[in-house]
Amino acid sequence: MEIDGGDVISGDKPIIMVTNDDGIDAPGLRSLVRVLVSTNLYEVRVCAPDSEKSAVSHSIIWSRPLTAQRIDIDGATAYAVSGTPADCTGLGLSEALFPSPPDLVLSGINVGSNCGYNIVYSGTVAGAREAFIYDVPSASISYDWKRGEINADDFVLAAQACLPIINGMLSAIKNKTHPTKCFLNIDLPTDIANHKFKGVEVEEGTDLHFLREGFITVTPLGALSQVDVGCQKYYKEWLPKITNPSSSL
Repeated sequence: MEIDGGDVISGDKPIIMVTNDDGIDAPGLRSLVRVLVSTNLYEVRVCAPDSEKSAVSHSIIWSRPLTAQRIDIDGATAYAVSGTPADCTGLGLSEALFPSPPDLVLSGINVGSNCGYNIVYSGTVAGAREAFIYDVPSASISYDWKRGEINADDFVLAAQACLPIINGMLSAIKNKTHPTKCFLNIDLPTDIANHKFKGVEVEEGTDLHFLREGFITVTPLGALSQVDVGCQKYYKEWLPKITNPSSSL
């Protein structure tokens, strides 16, 4: 791996590392970083793809070395990486670029929602999932952005709307009450200026419905989904039958 580096920030603030799949110059990531830095509450790091890597899922680059180039982003220590979101998260956690692991990894803000089966294809979700695999708390953040209906400045509102969730996660991490067996997938509604915050909706399988109703949705995910109980029962009975010559199907 080749690194074009520089000095890093140090301090006692919680450390947040940001990645994404739209690329390091994307408005979603830049707005999220700007809002995080403006609070003066966190040490902010960025380790993101050097170009768009949308819909690459959890792929990684193994056929060539990764390169990392220091990028100037006000208030943050940032690197653009020639890899996928999963590569960026893994590299950012490896201590090859930064002196210590972060307290929290945020992947986003993605241009477009990531609900339902979209999480399978999403590089944004994979960026957070990779952190979860490394036992680092994480969340993917996506904005149901529709070209022509809203403008790029609304990503700032989207980032600001996430601050209570981010602060809540950091508080739980500090108090050692944050769940360790999941990461979060956060989706923000199109009309973010008028989003519903009547308790963020935490639902299983209904995030798209609530998103379209104007809610911010927060869905806990695992690295691997649990298979349906009926499928487990079927194959538990099926496998002995096909592997035992004396049995008949």
